[in-house]
Amino acid sequence: MTTKIYTGVGDKGQTRLVDGSAVAKSDARVAAYGDLDELNSSIGLLRATWPPNISLGTWQIRFDVLQESLFVIGSRFACAKSETLAQLPSFDAELISHLESWIDEIEAALPTLKNFILPGGTLCAAHAHICRTVCRRAERTAAVAFEPSVFASERVFLNRLSDFFFVFARFLNQELHTADRIWKAPSVNALPSGVSKSRGAE
Repeated sequence: MTTKIYTGVGDKGQTRLVDGSAVAKSDARVAAYGDLDELNSSIGLLRATWPPNISLGTWQIRFDVLQESLFVIGSRFACAKSETLAQLPSFDAELISHLESWIDEIEAALPTLKNFILPGGTLCAAHAHICRTVCRRAERTAAVAFEPSVFASERVFLNRLSDFFFVFARFLNQELHTADRIWKAPSVNALPSGVSKSRGAE
């Protein structure tokens, strides 16, 4: 007998946490682990668009650890009862130090950044920027859902992870010989003739 993916339990706007507690789907805690799920999916998309001419090498293992750790954090965010939380896999705060070393490793191979850059460049770098922004949102959502002392290490990790995706996007562009797009003040005069002004509703 197969188990159906749909249960109908959440049809009235509620969902159950890992510990069995029923909460509204609008609960800040649900938003927090939902953002982590979106981040994990975004990382999966980044990995799926990895350019074939760049060897994954050790990055394959590193991304495995990142995604598995996000799953652990998500399960912890989805648990309100301390007795159940104690039985869940714990987040290894040592990963923060690893992230910092990866950031340093990448930055050492990149030209010094003296300007703001626009998200984009290659497809995979654009996906890395999406990971960065979703990660920032997840960090903000966690700040709303939990007191500063709750899940402190997990939230520091999210802060470092967004920094990692920023430098990683630059790394991908460099590996694919694509320059970062430097931000500059927009000029309407730079628009092609005929599109510099909106015609408005007709």
